Amino acid sequence: MQKLFYIMVLLVLPMTMHAQKKTVSLEDVTSLGTFYAKSVYGLSSMNDGVHFTTLEQGTRIEKYKYSSGDKVATILDLSTVEDCPVERIQGYELNADESKVLFYTNSERVYRHSFKADYYVYDLEHKELTPLSENGKQQVASFSPNGEMVAFVRDNDLFLKKLKFGTESAITKDGEYNAIINGMSDWVYEEEFGNSKAYDWSIDSKEIAFVRSDESKVKEFSFPVYQASFPNREENKLYPDQQRFKYPKAGEDNSIVSVHVFNIKNRTTKTMNIGTETDIYIPRVRFTKTEGKLGVIKMNRHQNQLDLMIANTASGVCNTIFTDRNEFYIEQDVLDNLQFLDDAKHFVYVGEMDGFNHIYMYTMAGAEVAQITKGEWDVTDYLGYNSKTRLFYYQAAAKSPMQREVYAVRADGKKKKLFSTLEGSNRATFSKGFKYYINYFSNTTTPTLVTLHDGTGKQIRVLEDNKDLKATVDGMAISPKEFFSFTTSEGVELNGWMVKPLNFDANKEYPVLMTQYSGPNSQQVMDRWGIGWEQYLAANDYMVACVDARGTGARGEAFRKATYMNLGKLESDDQIEAAKYLGGLSYVDASRIGIWGWSYGGFMSSLCLSKSDVFKVGIAVAPVTNWRYYDSVYTERYMRRPQENAKGYDDNSPINHVDNLTGRLFLIHGTADDNVHFQNVMEYVDRLVQAGKQFDMFAYPNRNHSIYGGNVRPHLYKMKADYLFRNL
Repeated sequence: MQKLFYIMVLLVLPMTMHAQKKTVSLEDVTSLGTFYAKSVYGLSSMNDGVHFTTLEQGTRIEKYKYSSGDKVATILDLSTVEDCPVERIQGYELNADESKVLFYTNSERVYRHSFKADYYVYDLEHKELTPLSENGKQQVASFSPNGEMVAFVRDNDLFLKKLKFGTESAITKDGEYNAIINGMSDWVYEEEFGNSKAYDWSIDSKEIAFVRSDESKVKEFSFPVYQASFPNREENKLYPDQQRFKYPKAGEDNSIVSVHVFNIKNRTTKTMNIGTETDIYIPRVRFTKTEGKLGVIKMNRHQNQLDLMIANTASGVCNTIFTDRNEFYIEQDVLDNLQFLDDAKHFVYVGEMDGFNHIYMYTMAGAEVAQITKGEWDVTDYLGYNSKTRLFYYQAAAKSPMQREVYAVRADGKKKKLFSTLEGSNRATFSKGFKYYINYFSNTTTPTLVTLHDGTGKQIRVLEDNKDLKATVDGMAISPKEFFSFTTSEGVELNGWMVKPLNFDANKEYPVLMTQYSGPNSQQVMDRWGIGWEQYLAANDYMVACVDARGTGARGEAFRKATYMNLGKLESDDQIEAAKYLGGLSYVDASRIGIWGWSYGGFMSSLCLSKSDVFKVGIAVAPVTNWRYYDSVYTERYMRRPQENAKGYDDNSPINHVDNLTGRLFLIHGTADDNVHFQNVMEYVDRLVQAGKQFDMFAYPNRNHSIYGGNVRPHLYKMKADYLFRNL
């Protein structure tokens, strides 16, 4: 599920100076200009780990030295290419020996991550630019490890381009829209397993493994597409079109997946024997470091068992070498944290075997070698392994669930080094060989600070300090963010933050708007940068508060998975307890507490208004109102199928609790939301009407789950603010 929420972060300024400074306007927080923190994007390490490349102005790929930041060469400049048919590069990759560039342009969005585009190959030695294919736009194109071929998908079929001969051939021929997909993920895999590419090259460039998805039995979902604007669909001026796609809802048929390996020399395709059970998931296929050995990650439908299978690509025989079984479920985060090491003898897995998320190393026979990290804290990102120094690099919430640090630890786990010294939120990207890394830091009072370090941790230079943004913020009246915690009536300690009104007077009582997301493994209460509309509300005498309920992240498995089989119950209980806690503060008007959220947060806002009369107002943007309407992979991960857990679905879906609705509810949704369908609001509205409940509603034509484009986002936030001013 898309985790849409606005991190609300403030700077501490003397209260006496508020009158002398500009207050935050709604335009300030809905534009990208005023509080937008610059960062460093698009750096791609070269093989030597000493240089990196960047795409500049969409027309040049430049080469720089990490140590000095000096430009040492231009890899590609479109202006120097004779009769160049390309105006702009949108993304690129170099082949293994860095002699060729594969880039794309003219992209067209398909779903959230996937797109189709025109790909080109540029030969650096011969200065030649050639289109990858002239038979239609391509998807997920990638170089073979030897750099002599490119694989890509078009019209649901997998293709092979041999660069030396300029030949294009089809690996599969049965691809069909809304039926058969080869080498690409379907909608639900892309959305919930975070991957659109479903093929992989062998290390010797002799084979391509791919997943074939048969979605013939998956039911279609459709929604109308109007003329609207951004883009203007003139062809739909009189008669709206229909967008149709396969969307498996909870308990319904999924795609039937199979794994195949194409031998390039023999032009033969072999099916891997992954078992007879078809109601499964294959979220990743990844070749090992040994020729002819393919790693297949298989999960059962409940997603509480993950099997790592090693397939012999010649025979198709598969052996399961590792199984992770969990009492609850296995998060999709583990999929990209499973790494086959270069020694071809070991692999790394990040799992919750001891109740916290930690790094483990195993042999290729599946025997545990070591638990690399230990402690009552979570590894939040696995960053890689340096085989020369035998160091594992990772990000963790070791000091506090509200902060992030970057560490390295020896394979024996005995020596750990902290690579981030500033208190707040840190993340790092390392060059190849771990010779350099870039650290991205921020906290509530510091916008993004980007620094370059060598492999020992020594800072070499500052890449971005956001000096101009600091000056802008210094000239504005900003209310400070204050972290707090409290213990609920069930004895659970919850973390939160609050933003008090400007010129706060402890002798007055203020209305409060609670903001939250509350979805599984999410977090909003973190020490990181970001200024949102809470500052506009603070300037208008409103207090804003946020609490991370049970089910949220970085506090171990027991806390994170407490909501299993009952999404919404404990989270809404905790938000109601938070409202009561806030209402008990001397400076809060307990009769004027509101709650809002987007997506999962919208689900929570709607549910809370039917579970307690503590809230006067609720705003729900793109809410799930019935978990039976949401997709199979996400919903069943946390709830199992509705056929198995009807009570869990029905007891906590707002659509079934309309009779108990109190307070003023405002529903907002985009009509073209392919994620949380507009159906959620429409069916909810019908139930509310039949129950005689008054509410407010607004729909944005042709807007998806993010609800943006043109003047939409400023309009949305002004509408929400005005609604609060009238009703809270």
